[in-house]
Amino acid sequence: MADDISTLRRILKHSRTLAVVGLSAEWHRPSYFAAKYMQAHGYRIVPVNPRYDSILDERCYARLEDIPFAVDMVDVFRKPADLPPIATSAVAIGAKCLWQQLGVMNAEADAIARAAGLDSVMDRCVKIEHARLFGGLNWVGVNTGVISARRPLP
Repeated sequence: MADDISTLRRILKHSRTLAVVGLSAEWHRPSYFAAKYMQAHGYRIVPVNPRYDSILDERCYARLEDIPFAVDMVDVFRKPADLPPIATSAVAIGAKCLWQQLGVMNAEADAIARAAGLDSVMDRCVKIEHARLFGGLNWVGVNTGVISARRPLP
């Protein structure tokens, strides 16, 4: 599993097009929040969800194989049991990384990705890791620079 900081930093630096499998159009869902954050930080988001025509002003695709251009990372917001076929599809489309989001861990999918030479990340949030490694924790008010609980004097 790609756990070390240098590997995560490399993945996030070089993966500029992210296919987000299971991306929801509902603003309060974690997949939407993470994808919107990554989009705001210069990443191209490619929604993969057969229920929608578009999400975040990007065309939505029913399957990874339907995407007509190269994808660097397949970021997955699906239940762990759904992962092996998604990993196989990620390999088939030539992705460089399979990223299983927080709470998503499937060893078989990890093995499929690694056997094909992909980087594989499990049980981590792409948004949290990007913020931690590239200074985006101030998004949504974290790391505001306030060290004290006291309000500054006017």
